[in-house]
Amino acid sequence: MPDSPTPEQREAADKAQKEREDAEQATLPYKWTQTIQDLDITVPVAATIKGRDLEVKITRTTILVKIKGQEPIIDGTFPYAILPSETTWTLETTPSGKEIAIHLDKSNKITWWPHVITSAPKIDVTKIQPENSKLSDLDGETRGMVEKMMYDQRQKEMGKPTSEEEKKLDLLKKFQAQHPEMDFSKAKMG
Repeated sequence: MPDSPTPEQREAADKAQKEREDAEQATLPYKWTQTIQDLDITVPVAATIKGRDLEVKITRTTILVKIKGQEPIIDGTFPYAILPSETTWTLETTPSGKEIAIHLDKSNKITWWPHVITSAPKIDVTKIQPENSKLSDLDGETRGMVEKMMYDQRQKEMGKPTSEEEKKLDLLKKFQAQHPEMDFSKAKMG
């Protein structure tokens, strides 16, 4: 069995992989960034291009970006679904010409994308360092779940019952109140 790589060897391998990824990404005709919730793509185009010269079609699972009469710049399938109703694209003027700016809202807001389209080179999503998020950034359901988990963790640390255990105890107290004739002195709780 081969020895595990040393931290220095692991760091060198990670650096080499990152350089390879960066080189692959640099060959793409677009640049892209992502957060856990959305993805932004910029496509540089000539300064003479107008919106009517473009064909941009975005569905739940596919994207096509091209200048009419030319080969597509981006044409493929997303690795995961998006929310088309929340997707936008604009043609913006930049110091070097113009660019198509595309904003995609991810359907699954807990997954990092390894690439924009499945035919493009992948990045190692395990190496992504996300920005710290605030509870206020989360949607209502996710926020409620995270707050409950945080509450339960604090309760456990203090040796107190979690929210589920509190519900069971409340239910038992109600049952005891409804049935005073029963003897609960030997009942085990918890």
